[in-house]
Amino acid sequence: MHVHGPASPGWLLVALCAATGAYCLLRMRSPVEEQRRAAGGEALMGFGMAAMAVPAAVFAPPSWAWPVYAALFSAAALRALWTARRSPHHVHHLLGTAAMVYMALVMAASPGHHHEHGGSGVPLVTGALLLYFVGYVLVSGVRLVPVSATAAGTGSVGWGDRPELARACRLSMGIGMVAMLLTL
Repeated sequence: MHVHGPASPGWLLVALCAATGAYCLLRMRSPVEEQRRAAGGEALMGFGMAAMAVPAAVFAPPSWAWPVYAALFSAAALRALWTARRSPHHVHHLLGTAAMVYMALVMAASPGHHHEHGGSGVPLVTGALLLYFVGYVLVSGVRLVPVSATAAGTGSVGWGDRPELARACRLSMGIGMVAMLLTL
């Protein structure tokens, strides 16, 4: 999703998503298998969002890049669909990867400029995704309310396994997703 307009907000989005992806890679070293699995999918999302958010004035990807993004995130969506039957958190991963597929397809159909959908206003899919991710960001922000150190058990948990850092990571990606959807 190449951010249209001034390059500075686009670079901030790239930095946010890349930093989130890097932190998620570090979380993959967790001794907890579920943490590793979730962190891997989140790292893919973070780096994928960073790549898609590079300002178009700096780098316009070749026309074949968007179908590659769509294929990559379709595979990630299938994996999220498979794992969603065990864990409701993976439903969010499914929606995130589906949003990435959608954005890649929109950009493939209309590279380098805003995509018009034949009328005025926000297309239905974009609007539905925006509603979901805005709600997700608001709920995730509330969940970041500080928890007492004894309740969080921070004395025995490594920094890569701290739940508040994982929540902050997911919140960052949710904010990034809202910003990217707004550019459609």
